[in-house]
This record gives sequence, structure tokens and C-alpha cells, in this order.
Amino acid sequence: MAELRKRHTEAAAAEDSDKGQEIDSDPREDLDSEDDKSPDEKADIVLTKTIPTGTDKTPEILDSALKGFSDRWRNWTIRGIFTFVMIGGFCLLIYAGPLALMVATLIVQVKCFEEIINIGYAVYRIHGLPWFRSLSWYFLITSNYFFYGESLVDYFSVVINRTDYLRVLVTYHRFFSFCLYIVGFVWFVLSLVKKYYMKQFSLFAWTHVALLIVVTQSYLIIQNIFEGLIWFIVPVSMIVINDVWAYIFGFFLGRTPLIKLSPKKTWEGFIGGGLATVFFGLLMSYVMCQYQYFVCPIEYSETQGAMTMECEPSRLFRLEEYTLPETMSGLLKLIGVKNTVTLYPFMLHSLSMSIFSSVIGPFGGFFASGFKRAFKIKDFGDVIPGHGGIMDRFDCQYLMATFVNVYISSFIHNQSPQKLLQMVLSLKPEQQLNLFYTLKENLEKRGIVQPP
Repeated sequence: MAELRKRHTEAAAAEDSDKGQEIDSDPREDLDSEDDKSPDEKADIVLTKTIPTGTDKTPEILDSALKGFSDRWRNWTIRGIFTFVMIGGFCLLIYAGPLALMVATLIVQVKCFEEIINIGYAVYRIHGLPWFRSLSWYFLITSNYFFYGESLVDYFSVVINRTDYLRVLVTYHRFFSFCLYIVGFVWFVLSLVKKYYMKQFSLFAWTHVALLIVVTQSYLIIQNIFEGLIWFIVPVSMIVINDVWAYIFGFFLGRTPLIKLSPKKTWEGFIGGGLATVFFGLLMSYVMCQYQYFVCPIEYSETQGAMTMECEPSRLFRLEEYTLPETMSGLLKLIGVKNTVTLYPFMLHSLSMSIFSSVIGPFGGFFASGFKRAFKIKDFGDVIPGHGGIMDRFDCQYLMATFVNVYISSFIHNQSPQKLLQMVLSLKPEQQLNLFYTLKENLEKRGIVQPP
């Protein structure tokens, strides 16, 4: 009896084991792709090898010259050299003018997009899928067509409306942009492959997040440039200043860790970089406010038939005298100093931007650090020795561009004359005539225009 019970138990266990194997085997048949069967360790190794990281990558000449340096000072020297190289290149672009800055922004945008998308390909390991790489770049072109088309409509509407075929593109710009996107959407659906659905939809989302981060922000940068080079140069320089001085203060004085995402970041560097950003930001603003080249909006001149940067500087860029608060006035009188200060109003706005760039700006870098840690990579690329990829240097800049654009629209002005004119030109002829007579009557009543 005992022997029979033992055999029955063993048979039941064997049956349960077979059922378990049967249950375990089903999910493997429904795996998203064959790549999911590989161990995580192997996936991490593949990811690390696929994505080039370039903090330690240096030219051979420089590498041999720094052989005797310790790793710490070697990294310091390399970062310092290529920081000055990048600052020098930035100054040359400023000298070359707004068109060169816009082209450089577009190049940086494309490179950042490439670095982010390459990480997506490496993470999901589906390089062999049909059309997906082409789809990613198609969506990049489509989004650029939409955003940069919007800029052309805003700033060149008068010129464009004089040409019949261009007027059609302007009038139906958003419809054409939508049609282009729909083509990409249908293309994506037709490219779906069995057992790869999850990864393809993940990469589809990855592509759109990359577009949101990169293309949208670069469009805002272009808008800032059109408002005047000062609205582009000062914020960008503030991020550079904050990054450089935070690194210097952290390197020599850093003792207290700031955030776990970036173990090398310290409170000493954070505070020192912030103070340096406020000081140099105000100094730079004071100097640049004195030159039309920096403060004038970039507009198309019908008389000259070209882009111009000549204007009568607005109130923001003319010296004004401000009275200091009463709490400070009493103390200043005691030491024989007057209680007023003369400065450019733009410097007050510059103070707001410097505070944002030094307090919130670094969080763009922290976000990028968390992103890289999530996928166990050191850098986004290896383009810049000592720094990594383009995205490693511009992670904070895009956040700053959004802030400046929102700041301008909220506190500086609302609608531009070019945009209002474009809205008028898009009306029907009878509506334009009605608007003309209404405006003419209003101007005559106010005495601005004399009646015929």
C-alpha cells in the first residue's frame, strides 16, 4: 500500500512538472522578439559596445603630451582645452551672424537626435527591422518642416504672400504638415512585424519623445534669435558660465555631494557656479546692451530686400535711473552714496535668466545623467573629447531656450507685427477692406491721421 501511494505521488509530481514546463513554454512562444531570450547581462554588454562614449577619447598628439598626468588632472586639462575650443567656435558663429547661428542650431539638433535615436536602437536591438531607421528620420524632417515653416510664416509673411505658389504653402501650411505626418503614421503601421510589435511601438514613442526634446526646443531657439541676438547669446552664455565655474569650484573646493544621480556634483560647485553666473550675466548684459547688433530684432526690410539688424533700441536697452528701496537708502546716505542706480532695464531681466540658469538649468544635466544611468552608458557619444557627445553639452541649453521663449512672450511682448500682418493677409478681400476702413476711421478720430 505504501509502495502504491509512493508511486501515485511520483506520478502526480511528474504530471505537475510537465504542466509547469508546458506553462513556461507558452510565454516563450509569445515573446516580443528573439532578442528577449538573451540574458540581461549580455544585453548590457551589447548596449555598452554599441554606443560610443568619448569622455576618455582624445587626439593622439594630446594623449601623448599628457602621459605623465594623473587621471584627474588629465581629464581637467582635456576638458579645459576643448571648452575653450567650443567657446571660440561659438564666438566665431556670433561674428558670422544670425544665419550662421541658425544653421549651427539645425546641425546641433540633427546630431542630438541621432545620438538619442542610436541609443534607442541599441536598447531594443532591432537594427534589422525594415524601414524603422528611415521612419525616424522622416519624422524628423516632417517636424522640422512644420516648425520652421511656422517661423517663415511669422517673419517673412509679407514677402511670401507676393508669390502665388508660396502663398498656397503658407495658407495651408499646417494642413500639409499634418498630411506629411499621416504618411509617416501609415508607413509605421504597414512596417509592423509579428513578434516585434512591443519593440516597434516602444521605438515609435522613443522617436516622438526625441522630437519633443530636440526639435521643439531648437525651434524656440530660432525664435529667440529673431527677437535679437542678445536673447540668444546671454542665456546660452549663462549656461556655459554656470557649467564651467561649477566644475572649477567643484574641482578645487567640492566636498559635499549634491545629488545621487551625479555623484561628482557638489554643493560648493552648485553655489559657486550660481554666483559666477549672476555676476558675469549682469556684466555681459551691460556690455551687449550698448550695441545695435545684439539688441535689434532680426527683420526683413522691404526697401533693402534683405534681413536687417538696424533699429532704434527699445526702452529695454536704454539707460534708466532706478531708486533703491528705503531700507537701503538710509544706509547709503550715511556713507555718502546716492540712493539711485543707473542701468539698462534688460539687466533686470538678465538677473531672472541668470537665477533660472544657475538653479534650474543644472537639472537638465541631472535629467541626462539619470537617462544615461538607466541604460548604463557613460556618454551620449564621442564627438567632443573630454565631454562626450553633443547632447552631453546641450542638455541644459534646451531647457533654457524654453524658459527664455516663455519669458519673452509673458513679460516682454505679445503678438509681433509680422504675425498680425499675416493674419490680416489671410483674410478675404472684403474682410480686409472692412478692417482697413475701421482702422482708418479710428486713427482719424484720434488725430493720428488727417482726414482727406
